[in-house]
Amino acid sequence: MGNLLGGLGRRRSKPRQFNYQPRFHSPEKEAREERLRRRVKMESNVRRGQQPKFIAVAVLLLLALFIYMQLG
Repeated sequence: MGNLLGGLGRRRSKPRQFNYQPRFHSPEKEAREERLRRRVKMESNVRRGQQPKFIAVAVLLLLALFIYMQLG
């Protein structure tokens, strides 16, 4: 009869635990890499922020040149 129930009374085993311990761990190197990642991310954000301003200035200069050529 127990076989007909599909093993409902059977205890289930727990899945294996992830227990990885690195052989070589350097907290200093990890901190250095994290600082580098933050700096690169910050620099990329600064570059992205300046590009639209540059384009706007270029468009305004071209518009001023166009108006100057039309008046002159």
